[in-house]
Amino acid sequence: MIKVKYEFNGKPFDSKSFRDALMKAAMEAVAAQVREIIGSVRHPDTGEFPTVVVSATSLEDMTYRVEGSPELLALVSERLQLTDKSGEPEHAAPVEVARPKVFLSYGWEDRELASRIAQGLQANGIDTWWAEWCLSAGDSLRQKIDEGLGECTHFVVLLTPASIAKPWVNQEMDAGLVRKLRAKAKFIPLRYGLAPDALPPLLSGMLSPAVEDPETDIGQLINDIFEVTKKPPLGKPPVAAQVRATGYSAAATAIAKAFVEGSQVGCGFDPAFSFDELTGITGLSRDDITDAVHELRGMAKSRMGDHITPEEELFATFDSFWKPWKPADDALRLAADLLNDADFPRGPEQIAERYQWEPRRLNPAIAYLASRSAIQVLRSLGSHPWVVHQVVPTDATRRFVKSRS
Repeated sequence: MIKVKYEFNGKPFDSKSFRDALMKAAMEAVAAQVREIIGSVRHPDTGEFPTVVVSATSLEDMTYRVEGSPELLALVSERLQLTDKSGEPEHAAPVEVARPKVFLSYGWEDRELASRIAQGLQANGIDTWWAEWCLSAGDSLRQKIDEGLGECTHFVVLLTPASIAKPWVNQEMDAGLVRKLRAKAKFIPLRYGLAPDALPPLLSGMLSPAVEDPETDIGQLINDIFEVTKKPPLGKPPVAAQVRATGYSAAATAIAKAFVEGSQVGCGFDPAFSFDELTGITGLSRDDITDAVHELRGMAKSRMGDHITPEEELFATFDSFWKPWKPADDALRLAADLLNDADFPRGPEQIAERYQWEPRRLNPAIAYLASRSAIQVLRSLGSHPWVVHQVVPTDATRRFVKSRS
């Protein structure tokens, strides 16, 4: 049996390693080309360049994110014809919510209770028409009542055994019902000493609260007019729903939050969660987790069949939502110091000592710059707990700083 041994440049040839190396080189070439094309667009007024973030697991699964001011992003879209030109969305003018206005109808015999109701409404921000303070000597009774009825948002009638038979109260109720039918006002019948089955047929289908304890019941009437809900407070939502708006789905954000809060140093593989552990933390199902990891490709990855681990970019992207620092701001400070100070250290341990930062804070800032090709990084196996062994400024660093200054 003849054994064939393949060598390349005098070294044993491993077809898998060779294929992986070709794939990596191809992805880097495509990413560099995309960065070159998009990164060359410059805003004519501000001089700002865009930043391009490339995440890739294969040539078929490459994602690109362009960062910059809204004006610059619009220019990039226009130059590269990424989107069609459309007008700016119209912004609606703020709507001023009018205070509720109540017309209070009552019988003369019930004026003491009507006074308490009117006083309670008025004292709680509800403009109330009540005959005792809205009618003066010499006023036209019909004209004043018409004005009160015509402006009211709520028609409130106090129905008692005495007032329900009063012709004047019934005429006002007719006017109130007309406004209700025209959707101009809400009609609220209040009962005092009157059973619900004593109401006229037209009112029997309405909710007619009783005024038995004026202090309590008037307070409820005020809440009803202001449409204060009677629902009990909402319970605590699932963990996956307790997330901030990040631009990603609730499931993806919940997983990112778990990694951000669970990481010790902000490096890849820190931490590694099993599906069961993530389910316990987030309340998500296995399918939800699988889809969320797919959404977070380039920032999280499924490994060893049953574990999910973060990539460095996840902390650069999500730390600002749950940590007291912002990797984007830290990255700008680091890039500016690398440019402006010839004696500024290149090793992360020395940089952290100068800034008084822990690895958990410095690593996302370095990853932020590295993923945007704003610095050159040197990596080594013994660099833990740092994501790189050394950082080196380049021309891209200068453009990065200039575009954000």
